[in-house]
Amino acid sequence: MSFLACEATQIGNEYIVYMGSLPKEESYSPTSHHLNMLQQVFDGGDIKNLLIRSYKRSFNGFAAILNDQQREKLLNMKGVVSVFPNQNFYLQTTRSWNFLGFPQKIKRDPIIESDLIVGVIDSGIWPESESFNDKGLGPIPKKWKGVCKGGSNFTCNNKLIGARSYGDGDSVRDEVGHGTHTASTAAGREVQGVSFFDLAKGTVRGGVPSSRIAMYKLCGANGKCGGSSILGAFDDAIADGVDIISLSVGGRDALDFLDDAIAIGSFHAMENGILTSHSAGNSGPGVSTTMSVAPWLFSVAATTIDRKFISKLILGNGKTLIGSSVNTFPSNGTKVPITKGTCSNGLNKTLAEGKIVLCESRGFEDLVFQSGAYGIVSNVEESLNDVAFVSEMPSTNLNSKDFDLVQSYTESTRSPEAEILKSEILHDTTAPRVVSFSSRGPNSVVPVIMKPDISAPGVDILAAYSPLAPPSSGFGDTRKVGYNIDSGTSMACPHISAIAAYVKSFHPNWSPAAIKSAIMTTAKPVNGTYNDLAGEFSYGSGNVNPRLAVNPGLIYNITKDDYVQMLCNYGYDDEKIKQVSGDNSSCRGTSNPLLVKDLNYPALVIHVAPQKPFNIKFPRTVTNVGSPNATYKAIVTPIPNVKITVEPNFLSFKSLEKTQSFVVTAVGTVGQSQTLFSSSLVWSDGIHNVKSPIIVHLTS
Repeated sequence: MSFLACEATQIGNEYIVYMGSLPKEESYSPTSHHLNMLQQVFDGGDIKNLLIRSYKRSFNGFAAILNDQQREKLLNMKGVVSVFPNQNFYLQTTRSWNFLGFPQKIKRDPIIESDLIVGVIDSGIWPESESFNDKGLGPIPKKWKGVCKGGSNFTCNNKLIGARSYGDGDSVRDEVGHGTHTASTAAGREVQGVSFFDLAKGTVRGGVPSSRIAMYKLCGANGKCGGSSILGAFDDAIADGVDIISLSVGGRDALDFLDDAIAIGSFHAMENGILTSHSAGNSGPGVSTTMSVAPWLFSVAATTIDRKFISKLILGNGKTLIGSSVNTFPSNGTKVPITKGTCSNGLNKTLAEGKIVLCESRGFEDLVFQSGAYGIVSNVEESLNDVAFVSEMPSTNLNSKDFDLVQSYTESTRSPEAEILKSEILHDTTAPRVVSFSSRGPNSVVPVIMKPDISAPGVDILAAYSPLAPPSSGFGDTRKVGYNIDSGTSMACPHISAIAAYVKSFHPNWSPAAIKSAIMTTAKPVNGTYNDLAGEFSYGSGNVNPRLAVNPGLIYNITKDDYVQMLCNYGYDDEKIKQVSGDNSSCRGTSNPLLVKDLNYPALVIHVAPQKPFNIKFPRTVTNVGSPNATYKAIVTPIPNVKITVEPNFLSFKSLEKTQSFVVTAVGTVGQSQTLFSSSLVWSDGIHNVKSPIIVHLTS
């Protein structure tokens, strides 16, 4: 179960010394420079054992073992941008692609698609999975500069073309299933007749089945992934020649950009034309819980699909209750005694053995399993009971009202008994909805940049898996499977990675920001979440719509220089900016945090105080990629007490690739009746509808 977004913790006295872009001098030796720097802060001794890793292919820096005094000395050295702890990060379908309107026979060019390489930074891969067969694929793309270093008994092919390890040992073989699942979701081949113990039977496939996969393994069996390993994976993936990076790894806390291994690595990917798709996190439904905050990252929330797994509980009195679970165990019509258990205080094994145990909340399955119980019924708050997890024993999760009914039956009946049926599938007409665990915004580092950016299927996704890992999170689960059902923003992220690759196959010269804009501005509405207090801060621009993303009409492009200027306005000094950018970039004017909002982002966020008048302007520029001759009209969804105007409100184009600029002005005063007001700007030419969210957020 990919439900492991945990708070990042420092690894011993390990630090990452980030030095920005690589110098352009041919004579420059990064490793020698790094060792020389360490020699200056250490008093004798063998420093080679203290250097953990040098970053020398795509950007400059190193990881080393330091004490506080040595850290301070390095931080004050010329050429050092930041020194920050090497923290641990954690790991965060047959039906989902069809649900998105992305069928097997959608228009695509397999030849161009087969030249695309998806780099997956994750827990490794199971190379023997049928999802990674290379039948019918041509030779490896000539642009590929990577290697297959998968360890012993590990073989690459024309599908899985690269493998590197950054953790303990050199094996890239997946021990936890997570990386195999995400890689096959993004780019797995079509495999017919797949199911999970006869549930969800069908053809499993990735979004770009003809593209190639390169796996960068950085997480061990404990799910921990060091920041130094993440930067090592980015360093290699960029230089190896991947086209898209898929990263379903993160912590719980958002970090300053120059102290964040993921923000740093993805910045250098962006400057090399590579978009990084990143899971938003699994710490929802609280606000400001996403740690994927950098504007150049494509931050992905998780939504439901129209397939729902349920598990029925039939009481001895004949009453049937419906709960959620992926329960593969048939009951064969047998009813079993029920007992109440205060699971948080431990269980009496004598009372629990062979029975169905009622637990006051979710999360006690291992305890109940180890007690020798037959099954478990858990009490889950209704708003959180929107995902079914694979269980190691007969189980169902009931909302509180139904759970109380079972408790009442148990307490009032001399010999209470029940039957837990094997799971079945229902059609969920409320999909897509943002799932409760998906991390929410607003962005806690740069509040005027909307996060997450987009949402995609991340609930109960069937994909390839490692037979070394149990299908559930239970310690007593001894089953071995080649395909598993899993949930998390980890599962949503590779959907976007695949769609980004799909868009790139039609537009190979588009920048990462252009691809991101195309996907964001063509997104579909998300159902039922306007009651979610987080609004667009829970689902971003909406649920991804692959068909429209290849022809968005207009795009909001952002260059490396634009991001650099945003970092200037954010507050970094000229020296740091030059180190990060690797050129003579300098800030235009003095730093002004109020201008961060001017980044050409395809979403507008306005933070205002209640009852305080505001007048805010957003300059934006769009590029015509639709019809050569087109006129677009601005359509704005109104907000009470806020006047939103667009000047000009018509944009005319006479050819492709031409740009037009406009200014959105929001004027008004809002009360305290709610904390979030949603609007949108749509540029429409009658064929294309280019939509950008406008969010007015009340802050204290």
